[in-house]
Amino acid sequence: MRVLILGANSAIAREVADILASKGHELYLASRNVEETERLARHLSIKYGVKTHWDGFDAVAYDTHPAFWRRVLERMGDVDWVLLAFGYLGEQDKAYRDFGEFRRIAETNFLGAVSVLTHVAPYMEERGEGLIAAITSVAGDRGRGSNFPYGSAKGGLSIYLSGLRNRLFRRGVKVLDIKPGFVDTPMTAHLELPKRLVSSPRRVAKDIVAAMEKGKDVLYTPWYWRWIMLAIRLVPEFIFKRLNL
Repeated sequence: MRVLILGANSAIAREVADILASKGHELYLASRNVEETERLARHLSIKYGVKTHWDGFDAVAYDTHPAFWRRVLERMGDVDWVLLAFGYLGEQDKAYRDFGEFRRIAETNFLGAVSVLTHVAPYMEERGEGLIAAITSVAGDRGRGSNFPYGSAKGGLSIYLSGLRNRLFRRGVKVLDIKPGFVDTPMTAHLELPKRLVSSPRRVAKDIVAAMEKGKDVLYTPWYWRWIMLAIRLVPEFIFKRLNL
């Protein structure tokens, strides 16, 4: 498979790239930090003997996305799988009072994804095959007072992916919504999280690759987050609004 990974320097994406490279897939890695992306691409190429490419990609530089997508196709010929792994947690309290911070959260997590998918999705629809996967979050399943700016952006992306899946299914294109729980990454390092529920990027990456290979629609990772979030969604609103979450 020829796989494009956007946000390739994130902790989860790096592990996904390592697993895919070990299976012999050709990789196109892209992120804002081109130097680090190049190091990762060269490392994987040497370690596993696979073909790799690297490039710069900024989710919120929307006007650069058409040219970026053209470069991907020029260098790889075709793209079989695309993984969107970029994101921005932001400062939740600041975003509550500062629209600029909220906009950054929304633009990175939602609009940036939609922008690039307006190029990827029609391409795969016309081709009649492919896989689009995007990392959202369990935070998008229900609005909570502690992180609703981030959760609303990720929730919006989940709804978008659901509609995209409905449109593209008959054309042979699969759409995977990846919903991790708490993961031990630099993005969450400053948060006080329950250790029993925190997973390693490697564990999550293994689940992601398995779900991509199986053509799943939605992945909660680790598996128990499906049941945690089901319980949270089932709490009646008149009770839920009183909870400190």
